[in-house]
This record gives sequence, C-alpha cells and structure tokens, in this order.
Amino acid sequence: MKKMVDKAGKTLGLDAGIIEVLKSPKRELSVNFPVRMDSGSIKVFTGYRVQHNEARGPFKGGIRYHPQVDIDEVRALASWMTWKTATVDIPYGGAKGGIICNPKQMSVGEIERMTRRYASEISIIIGPEKDIPAPDVNTGGREMAWIMDTISMAKGFAVPGVITGKPREIGGSLGRPEATSRGLVFCVREAAKKIGMNLKGATVAIQGYGNVGAFAHKLIERDFGSKVIAVTDSQGGIINEKGLKYEEVWAHKVKTGSVKGFPGSKPISNEDVLELKVDVLLPCALENVITKDNAAKIKAKISGEGANGP
Repeated sequence: MKKMVDKAGKTLGLDAGIIEVLKSPKRELSVNFPVRMDSGSIKVFTGYRVQHNEARGPFKGGIRYHPQVDIDEVRALASWMTWKTATVDIPYGGAKGGIICNPKQMSVGEIERMTRRYASEISIIIGPEKDIPAPDVNTGGREMAWIMDTISMAKGFAVPGVITGKPREIGGSLGRPEATSRGLVFCVREAAKKIGMNLKGATVAIQGYGNVGAFAHKLIERDFGSKVIAVTDSQGGIINEKGLKYEEVWAHKVKTGSVKGFPGSKPISNEDVLELKVDVLLPCALENVITKDNAAKIKAKISGEGANGP
C-alpha cells in the first residue's frame, strides 16, 4: 500500500510531506480481551481498529471477523477506505477494524460475547462524530446491532449513529444489505457500455458467495439478464455452463451452509473460477486473489471488484 501511495503521490506531484501523511495511519488500537466460551473455558481474542485519515470527516470503515486478520491487512484496508470515501466525495475519512477469529467454528452466543467485548474495548475511539464502523467480512446487521446496543448501554441512551449496517428496525437504512452489490453491478453495467457488451445472456463467474457475491448474483441475473455459470464460497465452488439460478443456489446455501453439492453442478475451486472463460468475473471474497502469477490467465472481458483490492 505504501508503495502505491508513493507512486500515486509522485504522479500527482504532491509534496513529500503530504505523501508521508497519507502513508501513515493517524491512530492504531490493538486490544486483547477474554471471552467465555460455551465450554466454560476462557479464550483471549485479539482485535484491531485502525484510523487512517479524518481530513474529510469522521473515520469510516468496516469490521471483519477472519482467522487471517492482522494489523498490516487492517492498515491497508483503512487507507483504502480513505481513498474510497474521497473518490465518491462523501464527508468521511478511512478506518477499518477486525478480530482474529473463525466465526464459522463459534456459536451465536460466543460471537455475541466476543462482539460486545470488542465493542466495549474500542468504544474509547468510536462514535457518531469520531469513527463509525460498519459490516465487512463475516459480519452483518446482527453484529452491528450488538455493537450499537453495547455502546448505548454504556452511554445510558440510544446511540444509533455509532454504527451503520444495522437492521432497519433499529434505525438502519433500507437497501443497505445489497448496497455494495448494487454499486458493483452498476460499475459492471457502465464498463459493459464502454466496451459495447450486451449484459443480457453474458456469462458470469463469482468468487465469494457471502453478502456481496450472493446479492450480485441476484441483481445481475434479475436486472440485466446475465447468466451466472459458476460461484464459490470458502468451502468450495460449483459450475454449470447452462446457468445457476440465484434463488435455487441461495436456498441451497442457506440449507447446507455452502454452495458445494448444488444439484446438477460440477465442483470448481476458488482458484480455477478466476480463470474461467466468461464475459464478467466478480471477485467478491478476499483481497489479493489476482496476482502476478494468475493475472495473465484471466479471460473475462470485465472484472468487477466486489472485494477490497482483489
């Protein structure tokens, strides 16, 4: 990330001092906190909140739960948020947070206790006028509701502005769950216009079938008539060149916990899905999946970035 900022800064002719400011997060908070697990044992989790830049307004950025979370990743994601909020000209800065954990191996109660303790630990630096977290990988409205509730209980009054991405019932925004995917398919639409591609019937492959990937499947199929032929999640993937219907694949995922084993499909890996000969590729999982080793093998005419820096 620092190399990219250096290159961009020099290209723009920025003062060397300004470049150094943009390369350095303003504040980093690392917390280690105990959580009682269902077994009765105590486990210590490590979490981070990095605040990169607030020149344009309060810090803004998601919170992710993943085994591979580390401080360098969170720093990079926080700086990306600075660039994203500035690019779309909204009055926020950039931040990011995360906890090193595997929520897929935890109960709902364990995730709630971990979330509430993390919220309490970072409460000293977040708030409606300071830093407003949001969902990210493996977090959603449920976790945001717990964070809002924890902060509100500590304050003694409701603080809905402390978080975005919460359920509508407690002040969340209509359309928030699919907002990232909607922006993604709009970008694909504009790219298709630019190269003269008709999205109706265009073939699509999606890596990552969480919130962003699944909603992208729904929208690009429903609104543009595209044909999704392959999707993957953290457990594996499926391909059917005749097409995969969103409603059917999503119902299977909800029932089984994965897209794997969807009737009428063949298996495909997260690596191979990137190299399929399709019109549109949507990497919606984690960052750094397209590298110098596989970039030349990608055959899609359009790659829509649903993930952070895929």
